[in-house]
Amino acid sequence: MEEPTNFQPTALRLMDQVRAKIRYKRYSLRTEQSYLGGIRRYILYHNKCHTSEMGAIEIESFLTHLAVKRKVSVSTQNLVLNAILFLYREVLQLELPWLDGFERAKKPKRLPVVLSKEEVRRILAAVSNLQHRFILSLLYGTGMRVMECVRLRIKDIDMDRLGLVVRHGKGGKDRVTVVPEPLLSQIVHQFEKSKILFEEGRANQVAGIYTPGVLDAKYPNAGKEFGWHWVFPSSKLSIDPRTGIERRHHMDEKAIQRSMRSAVKKAGIYKHATPHTLRHYKINPFILPFRPA
Repeated sequence: MEEPTNFQPTALRLMDQVRAKIRYKRYSLRTEQSYLGGIRRYILYHNKCHTSEMGAIEIESFLTHLAVKRKVSVSTQNLVLNAILFLYREVLQLELPWLDGFERAKKPKRLPVVLSKEEVRRILAAVSNLQHRFILSLLYGTGMRVMECVRLRIKDIDMDRLGLVVRHGKGGKDRVTVVPEPLLSQIVHQFEKSKILFEEGRANQVAGIYTPGVLDAKYPNAGKEFGWHWVFPSSKLSIDPRTGIERRHHMDEKAIQRSMRSAVKKAGIYKHATPHTLRHYKINPFILPFRPA
């Protein structure tokens, strides 16, 4: 959700408190942006009324507005509710009885879209960008989510044991999966491409790669080590939205999503298939449905 731009300074002070609490609890940047946007909309919807003067009725009214007028998804509606509850409980530190019994919107149960091996072969063959095809193949063979894949660091892949550690997955949990052998040569090639950008950054004295807060404080030079570099780094430098430091971020997952959407259409498949869909069809042992580039 995008944040409104017409917010007044008095409310911005509250937003600074929310932002500080989110960062203290080490929530992700994406969660921070979603929570700030949801809280802003909640306050603006009620004409900037003070939060201490609002309760269950105001929250329900706002959530109904989102569902009926804005036609947001159940997931978005519940995300906004999480943001509002975070505001009351964590920032304002108000333990109000009505918070515990507040009913959430129920997400309808739907069967996942499943692709056949032939459909996966056609989709991957239709991806023109070889690096994107490689990433989609990794999702297919390892069960990773697209964000988990683009966030991979060099140290997360054990080439000797064919192991791959997924850091901070859903629920903030780590897990281990297996690297498909047919993709090993492409992983080695990707490491080499990553190292070129790493060495370019070191030669130009670019700030180190982003590392989690605790590690950054304990080992300030960890971000300048190749082991912490992204497996799929962005080709361009960008400004870190939290620190304002220019550094190299990982590849944008939206590029992968666009490639998948285009390939599904090109392959003549009419299912609603996204990169996430590739997780629903696991082959063991993994067999590439196309010849590696």
